Amino acid sequence: MTTRNEVLLEGLALGEPEWSHENHGAQFYRVYLQVPRLSGQADVLPVLLPGALAAQAAEGRLLRVRGQLRSFNNRSGVGSRLVLTVYAQALQPGLDEPQNQITLSGALCKPPIFRRTPLGRSICDLMLAVPRRYGRADYLPVIAWGQLAVKASRLGVGDPLALEGRVQSRTYHKVLESGETEERTAYEVSMMRMLDPEDPET
Repeated sequence: MTTRNEVLLEGLALGEPEWSHENHGAQFYRVYLQVPRLSGQADVLPVLLPGALAAQAAEGRLLRVRGQLRSFNNRSGVGSRLVLTVYAQALQPGLDEPQNQITLSGALCKPPIFRRTPLGRSICDLMLAVPRRYGRADYLPVIAWGQLAVKASRLGVGDPLALEGRVQSRTYHKVLESGETEERTAYEVSMMRMLDPEDPET
């Protein structure tokens, strides 16, 4: 199976890059990109920048980012255990053409969860493991709707899946142990099209 993890985003930098962490002597910075949807709403997506790219990402700039969607475990105890971010491998000035595209191929690592919304629309939640080099993998939540959801629900753990879609953000309210509610943001891949796992180009 061919493995792919390719993201193309274009949007507006909402702030100056902030220092994130250091890894093997390299510095990494985080910036949030506002990417418009056709509906008029916008997704606000975290982008991780190697230090060499961070200087190009000033607040208010239109940026075009190519990279990968990565996951890592949040060990702070606050928020979701699985944290998603777009890892920038190349950065250019934006072309004033909003973009939000992702191509993934990997294998399902959990059974699909199929359900219907109160209005009767089919929806399926998937967890896709996309191998990285050095034996690691990114674990990426994927959501499918309608007939795609029905088709995806027939897959089993370990089955290959290749797809095209978009990266989206959504806010939800988490009830804390204290009884208070806290607004949080989740990130996921919204599947638009299934591809042939043996040839994700098609």
